[in-house]
Amino acid sequence: MPVMFEIEESPSAPKAAQPSLGRRLKRLSIKLLFSTGRAAWVTGTTLLVLVVPLIIEMDREAQLMESESQALGVLAGPGAPTGAAPSS
Repeated sequence: MPVMFEIEESPSAPKAAQPSLGRRLKRLSIKLLFSTGRAAWVTGTTLLVLVVPLIIEMDREAQLMESESQALGVLAGPGAPTGAAPSS
């Protein structure tokens, strides 16, 4: 993992050339904000592309199973139990 900023001050560099701690913290917080936003975008896009079609397909299959069971109930008649195997 790359280091965002260094806390230690170099003794050879003059103090005016280095950014202050406040500027470093501001830069770090902005980077963290953008990284969090990017991660949220990737997660949301992944859910839209992979999970939502799966949920829709599962709902379609459940509706198909329900309509098939209703059709079998109509064909079997009012006195026949639905879902039971015919006896021989």
